[in-house]
Amino acid sequence: MLKSLLIVGGSLSFILGAVGIVLPILPTTPFFLLSAYCFARSSERLFNYLINHRVFGSYISNYYHHAMTKTDKIRTLSLLWLGMGLSILLIGQLIPALILPLIAAAVTVHILRLTPRPEKMPDTGPDTADPALSTPAATTAHTTLLKSETGS
Repeated sequence: MLKSLLIVGGSLSFILGAVGIVLPILPTTPFFLLSAYCFARSSERLFNYLINHRVFGSYISNYYHHAMTKTDKIRTLSLLWLGMGLSILLIGQLIPALILPLIAAAVTVHILRLTPRPEKMPDTGPDTADPALSTPAATTAHTTLLKSETGS
């Protein structure tokens, strides 16, 4: 029963994360992390699919390694500030106009402090967009997620 609930929860959070890529109101990474957490405890097949996905796997990889490519940083920060500026203009209130730039500045500092990753990673096969997420690393990530739950 718990396994089924985790699969449903992971699937729903995966869908919300995918929608969050195009809708600025929904966060993306926390939903993908929740999906990885749920799938790590319920379905090895779904977990491996998520972390080895050529598009979505990079979200998990970036978080796991605390790193981003320079291109990803530029794109993320550009969209962040564009979205915040647009939100401030559309809301047109003083309080959000003061608070939103502070939030964006904090996120900017966090992103800039992430370790740089190489733009091009060596190809390790058709199913692995990132060699750090190949099968041995995926197993390590799976083990790490399981250990964090049990407290070992």
